[in-house]
Amino acid sequence: MMRSNWLIALLLFLANGPLLAAKAPALAEGMVNPGYEEKPAWFKESFLDIREDIAEAAEAGKRVMLYFYQDGCPYCARLLRDNFGNRAIAQKTRKHFDVIAINMWGDREVTDLAGRQTTEKQFAAALRVQYTPTLLMLDERGKVVLRINGYFEPHKFDIALDYVAGHHERDQDFRSYYAARNPLPASGKLHELAASLPHPLRLKDDRKDSYRPLVVFFEQRVCRECDELHNDILQRKEVAIALTNLDTAVVDMWSKEKLQTPDGREMPINQWAKELGIQFAPSLVFFDTRGQEVFRTEAYLRTFHTHGAIDYVVSGAYRFQPNFQRFLQHRTDVLHARGFEVDLME
Repeated sequence: MMRSNWLIALLLFLANGPLLAAKAPALAEGMVNPGYEEKPAWFKESFLDIREDIAEAAEAGKRVMLYFYQDGCPYCARLLRDNFGNRAIAQKTRKHFDVIAINMWGDREVTDLAGRQTTEKQFAAALRVQYTPTLLMLDERGKVVLRINGYFEPHKFDIALDYVAGHHERDQDFRSYYAARNPLPASGKLHELAASLPHPLRLKDDRKDSYRPLVVFFEQRVCRECDELHNDILQRKEVAIALTNLDTAVVDMWSKEKLQTPDGREMPINQWAKELGIQFAPSLVFFDTRGQEVFRTEAYLRTFHTHGAIDYVVSGAYRFQPNFQRFLQHRTDVLHARGFEVDLME
């Protein structure tokens, strides 16, 4: 019933486009809003029955890619422009995937993998979508083969496509696959962050009297994004000041060096990283004073979002506003209201 109502609404929209466009702020979520980015014409026109989509993709020798977006998202715009605007990447994606766009805040009806009727925004929340874009690449049973929280630059995205399209999850995890194929130059060194906790890390004992949350930077030696994080973003005064409200530690996600975890266990760093499901460098994992993970960031984030993630944890906002995007949107709206320009990609 919900689907038929949606189709009727769509027909009315097509028939009365100029009239409805004059009332743009009142449009339902999922329609064209300020900041809307046109999707490629080759994205699948889906009725959002995810089970049917997976079956149809499997029959065609493809896999399903769920693309969660929101209007006004600069990283979504960059994904559409720089990644899917690349002919080779677009052709590879079309050959191996059915891409389905889902509005993180949308109200269209979705039938999930269990056959339950829900909405786009409820479906996104159930899958713990905190960033846009978020890409979930599914296998033939609906299991997530690879989850990309945030934006991957074209070279890394291309390797991710090869990993899932080639069914390489049967042989190795993505971080090992990517590490062997990353063609871009990087410094080749593990960065240090002044005033961080000393090695060997005792992330419970050395923090027993601390009132500050903890952030652990999971990185690797060959990592252009890690270089950018340390040489640019963490050098910004506002970010450096925000970091003073956290205990910090930098680890090599591949290291066999032993540490004490925030909850007091002893294990090698690489084993801890695997247990936490760390797939990408850099990944920033935040812990509260009890040693419990409360938030993490992955993939490509610029200054505004990195600073926002730090404040999200330090302020305790994560306890009251479970959606990081809502937190960022409020911050953006307040800054705009006070006359400050916000460049989300700066």
